[in-house]
Amino acid sequence: MKNNVKMFTLNTCIHCKNTKKFLDECKIGYDFVDVDLLTGSEREAVLEEVKRLNPECSFPTIIMGSCYCGLYVSEEWNKDSIPRIYIPERRPREKISLK
Repeated sequence: MKNNVKMFTLNTCIHCKNTKKFLDECKIGYDFVDVDLLTGSEREAVLEEVKRLNPECSFPTIIMGSCYCGLYVSEEWNKDSIPRIYIPERRPREKISLK
C-alpha cells in the first residue's frame, strides 16, 4: 500500500527523529528521505525539490497529498498529546506528486 505521507528529513535532526517516532506510535505509514545522507547531484536535486515545496527549507518537510507542512514534535510528547503543527502562509502551489 502506498503511503500518503512523505517526509524530507535530516538523519541528525531531533525534530525529524521525534516526528518519525510520533508517526510510528500513531501507526501512520510514511516514506522519508534523509537528505543529509545523499551525495552529489542526487542531493542537489532533492534540496531543490524541498526548496520548491518549502521555501524556508526547514526539516522535516512533510508532504500530505498536495499540501506540505513543517511539523515540530517536542521531546516530551506522548501518544495522547497533539503535536504542534507549523503551516506556512498559504500560497498557490502546483500539484505535488508523491514519487
